[in-house]
Amino acid sequence: MVDIATRVWNHKWKIDPIVRSLIDTDFYKLLMCQSILRNKRNTRVTFSLINRTKNVRLADLIDEGELREQLDHIKSLHLTRGESTWLRGNTFYGKRQMFRPDFMEWFENLRLPDYHLERKDGQYELTFEGLWPEVMLWEIPALSVLMELRGRAALNRMGKFELQVLYARAMTKLWQKIERLRKIDSLRIADFGTRRRHSFLWQDWCVQAMIEGLGDKFIGTSNCSIARYREIEAIGTNAHELPMVYAALAQTDDMLANAPYQVLYDWQEEHDGNLRIILPDTYGTEGFLKNAPSWLSSWTGMRIDSGDPVAGAENVIKWWRSQGEDPSQKLIIFSDGLDIDVIEDLHKRFSNLVKVSFGWGTNLTNDFRGLAPNGELNAFSLVCKAISAGGVPTVKLSDNPNKSMGPESEIVRYKRIFNVGIQEQREVLV
Repeated sequence: MVDIATRVWNHKWKIDPIVRSLIDTDFYKLLMCQSILRNKRNTRVTFSLINRTKNVRLADLIDEGELREQLDHIKSLHLTRGESTWLRGNTFYGKRQMFRPDFMEWFENLRLPDYHLERKDGQYELTFEGLWPEVMLWEIPALSVLMELRGRAALNRMGKFELQVLYARAMTKLWQKIERLRKIDSLRIADFGTRRRHSFLWQDWCVQAMIEGLGDKFIGTSNCSIARYREIEAIGTNAHELPMVYAALAQTDDMLANAPYQVLYDWQEEHDGNLRIILPDTYGTEGFLKNAPSWLSSWTGMRIDSGDPVAGAENVIKWWRSQGEDPSQKLIIFSDGLDIDVIEDLHKRFSNLVKVSFGWGTNLTNDFRGLAPNGELNAFSLVCKAISAGGVPTVKLSDNPNKSMGPESEIVRYKRIFNVGIQEQREVLV
């Protein structure tokens, strides 16, 4: 097992690449990329870094030269022969050859496009513009670099023994959570923590701890590189990015209202079984369910990713029943801001009603709360989102208005078209 504290200490005298592989990314990005390559490959999209936690002034903490060096290194990466063999030949979700030959040929020849970086008001403005299948693959590595460099800024001020104690405490903290999770019968939980992890080495350690501590209750990781190396399942389906871009490309109000369903219609052309998971909250779960076509009721499950998770799950269960479906045969995946108390509560509430699974993110792979002075290593809310498509701004409403994004005039229009009523504001921590 890697001595993380020693490796971190060595960062002080040697640049250590943060991202070393194009598959050091979330599995759902590759699944979506294949679908996009088939359906929208010539669409031009702009992605942008968005720091929701304004008091974390990244440009004051992270050296611009080092940031550029890390980003330039990512631009030099390409798929290795071993990675290609794994993607082409491995079984994912019970299906061999998940990735089509044309997609693999494209991916094997891919180099990520250029980026644009500026400093402004203590923050970095980092944008990626180009063809959608290419620029979308910047999202996860860009977030990984910013999160880890911010962590290194604090770690670089610590001595060797202080680092040893820090990681010993963090390991103990996670293991105590695992000991509580062990007690939950029929638990199904996966690592969703790539995008805001403390570091690659720490995410890998967390995954190993979950494997040993939880056995079959730990069902896999979203990180393709770790899944390959640790020989576990790669987990993931789809994200808000798809309906956000499809909606921006809609030319009429009717096409806009249908955009979230068109996404899923295209998705089912690629995937079946446990990959038919609906993410309903991009423009409000209530409106999505009210207008959803009946063919969606046969899908495997839904992912709850914003708003009150209890209310969200109850609404989904009610909708399945209204469609003549048996909720006990359906899957609900909870994935928003989870930690041990919430996981225990949600499992207790819903495990007798539906199949329950958890995608545990930031509080698995980046919980250093209370372990460093002045909260220097506390996780914060950093995202990289598609902000325009075809020259048109994108919009996200969410079930939590604090996660909304887009021009105010467009937000008003989207709320009207998707019939979004009063929403409960919830603090966005990660």
